[in-house]
Amino acid sequence: MSSETKDPGPVDTDKAADGTAAEPAASVAAVPGDWKMTRLLWPLMLASAIGLVPFTIYSTFLVPIADTADSGVAALGQLRGLGGLAALAVGTALAPLIDRVRKEWAAAGGLAVLALSAALGATGDFLLLAAFCLLVGAGTAVLNPALTAAAADRFDSDAASGRAATLITATQSLTALLAAPLVALPAVLWGWQGDLWAIAAVAAVLAAYFFLRGRRPHPAGQDSAARANKADRPGYLASFRLLGALPGVVPLLFVAMLRTAAFMGYLAYLAAFYDERFALSPGPFAIVWTLSGTAFFLGNLVAGRLLSADRPKVPTERLMALALLVALAALVGVFFTHSLFLALPLTALVGAGHATVAACVTTLLVRRCGSLRGTALSINSAGMSLGVFVGAGLGGVGLALGGYPGTAAALGALTLAALVFARVAARHGDMSEGRAA
Repeated sequence: MSSETKDPGPVDTDKAADGTAAEPAASVAAVPGDWKMTRLLWPLMLASAIGLVPFTIYSTFLVPIADTADSGVAALGQLRGLGGLAALAVGTALAPLIDRVRKEWAAAGGLAVLALSAALGATGDFLLLAAFCLLVGAGTAVLNPALTAAAADRFDSDAASGRAATLITATQSLTALLAAPLVALPAVLWGWQGDLWAIAAVAAVLAAYFFLRGRRPHPAGQDSAARANKADRPGYLASFRLLGALPGVVPLLFVAMLRTAAFMGYLAYLAAFYDERFALSPGPFAIVWTLSGTAFFLGNLVAGRLLSADRPKVPTERLMALALLVALAALVGVFFTHSLFLALPLTALVGAGHATVAACVTTLLVRRCGSLRGTALSINSAGMSLGVFVGAGLGGVGLALGGYPGTAAALGALTLAALVFARVAARHGDMSEGRAA
């Protein structure tokens, strides 16, 4: 099936024989089960997992990498910030291009950059490690939105497209949870450099696979439609203007950036908080980290499935607002509680709440943006990269000024701002549906 966006066709708004309004076929089509989707999307899911591994290796083996590079841990740790800056710049600059080329080719390009970066990083040279960080950030800025959009484009209905996109993000959540032990075990045999060479090889193979897949002709009957879609694609700057004009899309992008800032700022100081408040050393704290990661993965997975229903019991916009409220209350509670037995479930609630918001944002962007979903997802990824910097910075300012209550206030304010934008996005969506009706 082509990775290009498929038009479900005109909607018959005439009355049905029984006097009720006929529904579009796409809206009543059954959403495939997760296992069936996984069988269809596994190359995309594998590639999305590979995209997270290079920086996991870098963080896990930072000390031996610093020894090999004859540099300090602090200096090498700061290099990773280059990846965030590259992701922000590349993700924003190339956003419209994601929808102008086949998604498979965009993914192949991102994977090729990752393969090159891993090979450079395996040398252990300081300057090449700087290039490694830059290229990983740039490669994932193209790879992640291309994979998410390609997964969504495999299905005709909005419900199935949204579920496919959240399966990609759930795969990334699971990878973030399991990657550290999975890269540590083979490193016992071949070291961190062997890990990077292995990632370079796998990424190169996947890049070739997606490149060849992108060369396949469209199925019979879709060639003319594909050519028409290509001819109708807006220009580079016009893509930004059209995206900004879509109802509720800009507020959704702010929700994603602000909630990422709040969550990543919270994670940046979570270990230090548990050490100071509950005297948890890094060993026992690993259990807390696993709890948070598991809650995030399950929250993303379950929320994505709930949102894939043709008529979800809770509207997506309402679920997003509710999850933000839960995340806000839990985050403040974590930093104010003095009971470990209360802090642990609150930590899980923070992860589950933010995961639910992430699934809602992805689903809404896929549904609302149509043929511009690649552009939207790319800008969303870039905004989240910016959020990582904003969250860590504001969390540190709050900690310096008011201790952990100050951190709770700073990160809580970010979550509250995300909630305001979520309400704006919901109102815009309601207005759009009202006009459509």
